[in-house]
Amino acid sequence: MDIVSLQNPRVKHIVKLREDKKQRQRDGLILVEGYDELTLALASGFKPQTLLTAPELASQTLSVPHAETLTVSRAVFQKISYRENPDGWLGLFPMPTPSLESLILPKIPLVIVAESVEKPGNLGAILRTADAAHADAVLVCDPRVDLWNPNVIRASRGAVFAVPVVEVESPRALAWLRSGGMRILAATPSADKMYTEVNLTDSLAIVVGTEDEGLTDYWMNHADIRVKIPMMGRVNSLNVSVSTAILIYEAIRQRHALK
Repeated sequence: MDIVSLQNPRVKHIVKLREDKKQRQRDGLILVEGYDELTLALASGFKPQTLLTAPELASQTLSVPHAETLTVSRAVFQKISYRENPDGWLGLFPMPTPSLESLILPKIPLVIVAESVEKPGNLGAILRTADAAHADAVLVCDPRVDLWNPNVIRASRGAVFAVPVVEVESPRALAWLRSGGMRILAATPSADKMYTEVNLTDSLAIVVGTEDEGLTDYWMNHADIRVKIPMMGRVNSLNVSVSTAILIYEAIRQRHALK
């Protein structure tokens, strides 16, 4: 057993990485917990600096050549874990630094733009939808939550590694989308047309905002297409990740209908 003390300096450092965005940025490191999330990160080409495992908790094996692997006690793992029921696997990875210039898009791309999403669960769910729908990229604009927050990674079930995702300011994102000839779609209750009544088969960026405030005027004013999702109950809004899923799968449905 390599680490058994809760006061071990490496244990304290991992706890800081888990809790502090600035610490992650200073060290250029992120935490990825969970066997499934780790295997997806590895399959996507990401390489860990260090793997930590608690033999008392881990029921599966994982071997990564050239990565430091440390065994820790159950108590140590429970201290560094950010899950209620940890499975005994956690990795430290260099923080990815993708850019708009690194994105490779098909001829008719489908992109999601998430503006100022504030909750890790919502951003993680949007990334899961993007992976399931095989979106070509996700642009996280003016975020209120750190993309590499461990809870975002957990909520995405590792999809953050499977989908090309870039953090970028809104004006730069818009300029990049325009340079690629993409139309901008925004959902708003004030739109005249339903989301099923417009053509979504061209190069498209679906822009979503916060649940409470929706999209800012910046994106709404630059939208080429405005649509509404019917609300037939007493609640007047949907979870942003649900709205994203509805819109992107309608775009996919229309594209498949052309084949």
